[in-house]
Amino acid sequence: MDLLPPIATMGTRGLALLLLAAVLLQTLLPASHAEGLVRIALKKRPIDRNSRVATSLSDREDLLGGGGANTLRSEEEGDIVSLKNYMNAQYFGEIGVGTPPQKFTVIFDTGSSNLWVPSAKCYFSIACYLHARYKAGASSTYKKNGKPAAIQYGTGSIAGYFSEDSVTVGDLVVKDQEFIEATKEPGVTFLVAKFDGILGLGFKEISVGKAVPVWYNMVEQGLISDPVFSFWLNRHADDEGEGGEIIFGGMDPKHYVGEHTYVPVTQKGYWQFDMGDVLVGGKSTGFCAGGCAAIADSGTSLLAGPTAIITEINEKIGAAGVVSQECKTIVSQYGQQILDLLLAETQPKKVCSQVGLCTFDGTRGVSAGIRSVVDDEPVKSNGLRTDPMCSACEMAVVWMQNQLAQNKTQDLILDYVNQLCNRLPSPMGESAVDCASLGSMPDIEFTIGGKKFALKPEEYILKVGEGAAAQCISGFTAMDIPPPRGPLWILGDVFMGPYHTVFDYGKLRVGFAKAA
Repeated sequence: MDLLPPIATMGTRGLALLLLAAVLLQTLLPASHAEGLVRIALKKRPIDRNSRVATSLSDREDLLGGGGANTLRSEEEGDIVSLKNYMNAQYFGEIGVGTPPQKFTVIFDTGSSNLWVPSAKCYFSIACYLHARYKAGASSTYKKNGKPAAIQYGTGSIAGYFSEDSVTVGDLVVKDQEFIEATKEPGVTFLVAKFDGILGLGFKEISVGKAVPVWYNMVEQGLISDPVFSFWLNRHADDEGEGGEIIFGGMDPKHYVGEHTYVPVTQKGYWQFDMGDVLVGGKSTGFCAGGCAAIADSGTSLLAGPTAIITEINEKIGAAGVVSQECKTIVSQYGQQILDLLLAETQPKKVCSQVGLCTFDGTRGVSAGIRSVVDDEPVKSNGLRTDPMCSACEMAVVWMQNQLAQNKTQDLILDYVNQLCNRLPSPMGESAVDCASLGSMPDIEFTIGGKKFALKPEEYILKVGEGAAAQCISGFTAMDIPPPRGPLWILGDVFMGPYHTVFDYGKLRVGFAKAA
C-alpha cells in the first residue's frame, strides 16, 4: 500500500494506485544466517481480487509533493528477514516489539521512515481489533514517551503517540527504539489490510516527529557491520516457496545475476536518484530524454510515472483508459497551431503559454491542482491558476515532439495524439488489458546509470484469477510531480521484482541487478 508521507501533494487529482493490500502473516519462517546476514522470508497466498485494498497514489504523492512529511521509514542491518507476498502487490515480514517480543506483520517500506503498530489502547477503531496490538504493560523494556503523532495518507490515516521499546528484526534486537502506538485507525483502509503496521526504511529527513528510524539505530548500535540492505521480491505469487527476502547488512548472490548498476542518491528523504529516457518497444517516449528523477519504493505496489508517458504506454499495450474531452479539444482547436510552433523551433515549455492555455512562470507552464514541494500552498504564477486545458496542452506538446523526432507527417501526428486522448489513465488508477494480448505487448525500458532495464509484459501486467475468469491489470499508473522535484517516477514492486535492489546507506547509492 502506498504509504509515503506527504512531501509534495500530487495525489489531489484523484489518481489512485493499485496498491493491493497485504498477506495475513502466518507463522514466521525462522530467521536464518547466511554469510553473517539475517533473512526474513515471504509467504504467498492465492490472488484474490476481492481481497485487495486499492490505495490512492496520493499517499505517495502527498509525501513527495510537499506539505508536511508524514512518512514511514526504517533501517536494517546484517540480518535477513523473510517476506510474504500478497498478489504480487505487497510484501510483509514479521518483527517483534518489546520483551518478550510481541509479533507484528509489517510492510518494510523504503518510502517512509517511521515504525508504527496498533496499540492495545486503540479502543474505538475496528481495524485495531482485527490486528495484533502492542501491550506496553507486557514488556519489561517499555519506556514511556507520550509525544503525539499522526500520519495522513490519501486513503487513510493513523494517529497515536510515541513510545520506546526493543524491536526485534530477524535475529537483531534494536534497543530503545522510538515507534508510534496507533490509537486511531479510521476508515476502511487498515480495516481490510493484511498487515499490522509499517516499518519505514527511508531517511530520517522524512521521519514524522523526528524519530530516529529503526535502520539508523541498527547501524549506530553496531548490529550490522555494513550499512547496506537489499530486497529480493519473488514475483511468482502462486509459488509455495519464499515470497521474498530482505537482507540487512549485505546481499545474497543467489538472488541476482551479474553486477549491480549503482546510481547516487540525489535527494535524501526518499531513495531518490536520476533516471534517463523511457522507451516503449525500443522507441523513446521523449519525456525523460533530458532526465527525470526516480524513487525506489518497496511500499508502492505499482510503477507510477508522468501521465504523458503512461498514456503512451497505455496506447501500446491496449490498456483501457478514459476519454479526455480537454485533450480532444486541444487537438481539434489548437493542434495545428502547436505543431507550427514546434516546427518553428519555439521552446517547447513556452508553446502552451503562446497559444494562451498556460501561464509561463519562467521555466514551465503551470499546471492545475499541483502543490509545491516545500509548502502546502497551490503553485501559482502571476496570481493565476491554470485549468485542465493547460495540462492537456503540455501532454500534447510532449507527444507531438516525440512524433516529430520520428519524422511523422503532420496528419499522422494529429491523428496519433487524438488517439492518445482516448487512452488517458483512469482516475481510479487501474487500467485493464486483454490477457490474450500479452504476447504482442512491447518491452518497457528504463535508463538508469546509462544502462537500459527492461520490463517484459509478463512482468508489468498483474494477472488476477485463472482460466476464463482471469483478468489482467496494467502495472503502470499515472502521477504528475512538478519541478523542481519532478518529473518523477516511483519504481515500486513491479520494478523491484524483476530487479534485485540494493540500498547502500554508507555510500548513499541505489543498485539494481537482474533478479535470479
